[in-house]
Amino acid sequence: MGRDYDFKKVIQWFAERADCIIVLFDAHKLDISDELRNVLNTLRPHQDKVKVLLNKADQVNSQQLMRVYGALMWQLGKVLNTPEVCRVYVGSFWDQPLVNTENAALLAREKEDLMNELSDLPRNAALRRINELVKRTRSVKVHAYIIHYLRKQMPYTFGKKGKLQSTYHHPPAVEHPPPFYPPQEKQQRLIGRLENEFVQCARRYNLPLGDFPNLDEFRTNLLQIKDISKFQKLDKSLVKEMDRVLANDIAKLLEKCSIQTAPMDDPY
Repeated sequence: MGRDYDFKKVIQWFAERADCIIVLFDAHKLDISDELRNVLNTLRPHQDKVKVLLNKADQVNSQQLMRVYGALMWQLGKVLNTPEVCRVYVGSFWDQPLVNTENAALLAREKEDLMNELSDLPRNAALRRINELVKRTRSVKVHAYIIHYLRKQMPYTFGKKGKLQSTYHHPPAVEHPPPFYPPQEKQQRLIGRLENEFVQCARRYNLPLGDFPNLDEFRTNLLQIKDISKFQKLDKSLVKEMDRVLANDIAKLLEKCSIQTAPMDDPY
């Protein structure tokens, strides 16, 4: 029976707003279904929030637990495809006595580590939000420069008063000037070689390529624009304001977050 909603978008919505995402595995059932695989792929941008729990670990002995743990790490490694191995908390997460007490000390330490991680969640969530603000601010700055750069690459256009105006600038003394293309053709050429345009934009304005948007998604959005030359001019005063926020205001937020989340002394 199918769903009457987009399951992937629902997962994305919750993942963006959650401070912690717990993925629970059963020690007797480690198979990753296609649906769970899609969920884990959707959670890939939020891996710092994901906590993997291996439940019912008290129902196997030490040798079996070692094999189960290794199998789970192998399965996760194929799906997550990350350079760092994710942390897996091993335990028996219910209110009943342990079935097998052979690993009782290990399970107790794992539970303590998990509880400590959860107790630090408010501070980590605040830092994550600040980091997300930094990421979004840098993305906005890069996006503004991309639009500015592409707009300047467009050829001659007619102004409001019918006068021929140029938005394409090249050195005045050029023995062999670049070929002239009609606006629509020039725009299609820019979109077609967008990867190279990203590199040129990054070099010209000293921007890190890691802050640039997804190439395919950006190209798809540009294809819906009729005339790039009609983009608004870049307001460099706003860019300076963003730089000021990143240089000064973010540092103040981090300092305030550290003060507010610092552990209080035990009065007893």
